[in-house]
Amino acid sequence: MSGTNRANSRPLSPHLQIWRYHATMFASITHRITGMGLYFGTFLIGAWLIALASGPETYALLEPAFTSIPGQVVLFVWTIAALFHFATGIRFLLWDGPHIGFEPKTASAVSVFLYVFAVLGAVAIWATILWL
Repeated sequence: MSGTNRANSRPLSPHLQIWRYHATMFASITHRITGMGLYFGTFLIGAWLIALASGPETYALLEPAFTSIPGQVVLFVWTIAALFHFATGIRFLLWDGPHIGFEPKTASAVSVFLYVFAVLGAVAIWATILWL
């Protein structure tokens, strides 16, 4: 068999045939996405704080955007992103520092927990806000 035929018969990326999607991979991707979302969402929070500090007339211009249903959904999703990014940041600190949680089953269980924590935490925060 010539070298050309042997090279053509080998797969280009063998890992693609054996790769399995898992919770840790999704959590890592979500961490990056939430980081980008927090970057842009913080501009909205900053605009709200500037309007609040600028006086009632300026605040009255932005208040409808934040109190509307789409505005509330954006803020709720921003809360989920903040909690998820915070929790995954702690996970990365544990991975980088004392090297805790690298076992595949532990890493997957923690990754699933991160999603549950972010959603339930956001629901608890918003329920508390709306309750008051």
